[in-house]
Amino acid sequence: MKNIIAQLNQNPLVSDYKLNLRAKESYECFYVKGKLETVRCTDTCDKIVTVYADHDGFKGDSQFFVYASTTEEALAQLIESAAQKALLLDNAMYDLPEKETGEFTVDSNFRDVPLAQLAEQIAQTVFAANTAENTDLNSVEVFVNRHTDTVVNSRGVHKTQVRYDAMVETIPTYNGETESVELYHQYNFSSLDLAQLDKEIREKLQEVTARAAAVKPDFPLDCKVILNKQELCELFESISHDLNFATVYAHAGLFHKGDDIQAEPTGDTITITMAGALPGNIHSAAFDGDGMTLCDRTIVEKGKAIAYYGANRFGQYLGEVPTGNLGCLQVAPGSACRHCLNAAPYLEVVSMSGLQVDFFNDYIGGEVRLAYYHDGEKNIPVTGISITGSLKQVLSSIRLSQEVGTFNGYHGPVKAILQDMKIF
Repeated sequence: MKNIIAQLNQNPLVSDYKLNLRAKESYECFYVKGKLETVRCTDTCDKIVTVYADHDGFKGDSQFFVYASTTEEALAQLIESAAQKALLLDNAMYDLPEKETGEFTVDSNFRDVPLAQLAEQIAQTVFAANTAENTDLNSVEVFVNRHTDTVVNSRGVHKTQVRYDAMVETIPTYNGETESVELYHQYNFSSLDLAQLDKEIREKLQEVTARAAAVKPDFPLDCKVILNKQELCELFESISHDLNFATVYAHAGLFHKGDDIQAEPTGDTITITMAGALPGNIHSAAFDGDGMTLCDRTIVEKGKAIAYYGANRFGQYLGEVPTGNLGCLQVAPGSACRHCLNAAPYLEVVSMSGLQVDFFNDYIGGEVRLAYYHDGEKNIPVTGISITGSLKQVLSSIRLSQEVGTFNGYHGPVKAILQDMKIF
C-alpha cells in the first residue's frame, strides 16, 4: 500500500486517489449425496485503485486492479493510463470523504467460532433437517466467509472493517416412483441461527415434494394472493431504488420526496428505512466503498416518500447530506396476524420466476412456479399459473404480516396479503 501511494503522489495528473483492499478468508465444504467430497480454504485480497483527475472544473475517475505480480514499472504505467482516462471524463466536481479513521467489526456471532467449526455446524444442521419421506439433498455446498475491507484515500480516510457471511447451496430432491424432481436453493445469512436454518431447509424439502405433486388448476381461482419475503424484498427494493440519489439525479425513477407511494391507503401503510447494519443481514457494514460512515435514513413513512439516500457523489450533486451506500432495507411490520393470513380462500405464492414490478406501467405480476391454494378444506399445490394486477391498487390495499424476518438485504414482514390480483 505504501508503494502504491508513493507512486500515486509522484504522478502530477493525479488530483486524488482511493485504495480499496477487499480481503476474504473462506472455508468451503462440498457434499455429494451426503458425503463430504471436497474441503477448500481460500485467502484472497483484491486491490483496487481509483485515480481522480481534476480538469476544467470537472472531476474524472478511473480504476485498475493491482496484483501480486504487478511490478513497480507496471504500476507506474497503470497509474498514468488511469489518469489519462480520468481526464476524458467530465463529471461535475464533488468532495471526497475526509479525515476519518478507525477499525470496526460488524456484529455477528460468527466471530466467536472458527470458520471450520461454523461450516461443520451448518452442514450438520442442513442434513439433520432432511426427515421428509422420499426426499434427499443430492448436493450441499457450504461457504463461510470472513471479509476484511480497507479504504484509504488522499483526504485522510483510513478505515478497516471485518464482516462475516455464509451461504448454503442445496439441491433438494424428491424421488418419486417414476421420476425425480430437483430444485435449486441458496440461503445467505450473517449470523448463525440453527433453528432458522433448520426451518429454511425443511421448507425447501416440503416445496420440492409439493412441486412433484403440483397440478395446473382446472378451475378458476378468484381469491386473495399471499406473497412471501423473497418477493416482498423485490417489491420494496423497487421502491427504494427510485429514492436513491443516483436514480433521482439521472431522472430514472418515478418517485420524489413528497410523493405518495400509496394513494389513499386502505390497508397497512408502508414505512421503509435504509440502514447500515441489521442483525443477520448480509449487507451490514460500518462504512461503504468510499469510506463514508453509514447513517440510517427513513425514506418512506406511512406511505409517503420523505427522503432520499445514497452515496457521497450523487448526494452532493443533489445538495443532500449523503448517507453512504446503505445496503440494508428495513420495512416496518403490519397488522396481518396469523389468523388473517390463514383465512381461506387464498393462494400462497411459494416460488416465482421473478416478481415483475413496473411503476411506470402500473403493473405487478409474474409467472408462478409453485403455490398453495387453500379452499378452506384442502391445501392444493398448483403450478402453471400467473398473477397480475394494478400496482397502485395492490399498494393501496396491501396487508403486511406482524411477523418479520430476513432475506439477504431485506428485513421486514415475512408475508403480505394482496387484494385485487387476477390469477390465470
